[in-house]
Amino acid sequence: MTFVGLTWDHPRGYDALAETARRANAERAEPLIHWNKQPLEGFESAPIRTLAEENDLLVMDHPHIGEAVAEGCFLPLEDLYSAEQIEAWRRGSVGPSAESYRWDGRTWALPLDVATQVMARRADRVPAPPSNWDEVVAIARRLPVAQSLAGPHAVLTLMSMVAGAGGRVGGAEFLSDAKGAAALDIMQRLYARRPSGSETLNPIGLLEAMARGGDVALVPLVFGYVTYAAAGHAPHVLAFSDTIRAAEGRGGVIGGTGIAFSRRCRPTAELLAHIASLLSVPTQVETFPAFGGQPSARAAWQDAAVNDAWGGFYRNTLTTAETALLRPRFDGYIAFQTAAAERIRAALERREEPETTLAILRTLWLRARHGTRGHLDD
Repeated sequence: MTFVGLTWDHPRGYDALAETARRANAERAEPLIHWNKQPLEGFESAPIRTLAEENDLLVMDHPHIGEAVAEGCFLPLEDLYSAEQIEAWRRGSVGPSAESYRWDGRTWALPLDVATQVMARRADRVPAPPSNWDEVVAIARRLPVAQSLAGPHAVLTLMSMVAGAGGRVGGAEFLSDAKGAAALDIMQRLYARRPSGSETLNPIGLLEAMARGGDVALVPLVFGYVTYAAAGHAPHVLAFSDTIRAAEGRGGVIGGTGIAFSRRCRPTAELLAHIASLLSVPTQVETFPAFGGQPSARAAWQDAAVNDAWGGFYRNTLTTAETALLRPRFDGYIAFQTAAAERIRAALERREEPETTLAILRTLWLRARHGTRGHLDD
């Protein structure tokens, strides 16, 4: 039989999977695996239960784990692979990428791809990355500095700033008053000088604006896409670097994707071996980077040849990835994330007092926690 998987419609999400499927299917009478793809927005709009019912394998984002477990969408990997194998994958993965797919004491997906909120800049306009937020604000007085605010990214930016300053994200309070207010104040000052329309751009849109024109010179927190770090994609190569972080702080919010087996899937030994091969060092170091992926394996991030090919992207953001913030994943978090991001954008537009914004965010947070099915992250 042919197993059907669903991933996202971007070279980073599709091309490496398509190539590894081509190799696995070669010389077989019937293909082992076929990958369909859809826009990233499709994963955000369709219930994860529906996607799991229609596919054997799902490339998914870890904040959906709480909901997916509550809905009974996936097979626990402990039923498919040995504890030793799962632990080896955990140890070999960058930062909290493997841990992000553990919930309720079990593992529900394998870390396939890693991205974090990092700093991106045009090196010809901003020669060195700013080391603190005062420097970012100063740069914004003379060059176009954008924030990643569209979709869920407004609240992710706020969370990354608080975590980078050493503040806690989560618990009963969501964010501490002092660090949350300070971050919102910086966001307000940058918003007032933002490039027109930049607040509506998703991470790819922001990076495109930087790489193809002069609309944006610096984005202090944005999910990194390695494509923009190498020549050939766009007129300008972008420089990526670690986020602004206090000694006790965390790196930017971790993203990326994992690969999960749906409840409908009846995996064969061949399928299990193929999926395991995606996390092997040769595949992660050679195939994924060569086909535009962002591997999860630390070995790939530290590999000299990979870094030479991709402008040092991995080397220059490794500290951020290793210390990245793992955002909440409880059932109901996704709805909170959407509502909180909308509220932050409204607050920035109307120049609302940071304390007022924090109080409203906390109300949304407590409401989401109260309505959850299953346990909370803390």
